[in-house]
Amino acid sequence: MHGTEEASAWVRRWSHLVPAGGSVLDVACGYGRHMRWFAARGHPVTGVDRLAEAVSSVADLGEAVSADIENGPWPFAGRTFDGVVVTNYLWRPLLGAIVQSVAPGGVLIYETFAAGNETVGKPSRPDFLLQPGELLGACKDLRVVAYEDGFLDEPPRFIQRIAAVRPGASPPGQRYTLTNSPTGFALPPEGAQPV
Repeated sequence: MHGTEEASAWVRRWSHLVPAGGSVLDVACGYGRHMRWFAARGHPVTGVDRLAEAVSSVADLGEAVSADIENGPWPFAGRTFDGVVVTNYLWRPLLGAIVQSVAPGGVLIYETFAAGNETVGKPSRPDFLLQPGELLGACKDLRVVAYEDGFLDEPPRFIQRIAAVRPGASPPGQRYTLTNSPTGFALPPEGAQPV
């Protein structure tokens, strides 16, 4: 059933970077697998998709917005979120708006298909495949915590993915030590002493 699929491993790995209780926007949310993941962890969630059926299926989780974000205005102009999640979706004219939707101290978790995918399946059109380093360029004003660009074999696909934090949650120049956690790396809790 749509929406019951497991959240992306990349999203699960970096979801701890969203501040506790922070708001999360799921762009092109589909049937809400990532909205469900974050809602189950106590985050208020917002999802946007152009499919009315998908949007109605997530309305019980939080704010559900039906919008054609490729042909209409960005429905979140002036709003920011503590976490912005995008998976398996690329519309280059929106990259700037998506990055600007990340609040100070918030995180962008993005994963989608990359150049090379045309050799193993769909999507295969260059319009829907990130070029080498393209996510890094889009996130130039964010602090990149993790970035990958390569091939995954199950199912076979070329992907690019990033987890990047917008500066602003701590005083300028403050540094944090990344520590191992069961889900990847974690920033110390709010109030931790800088190193």
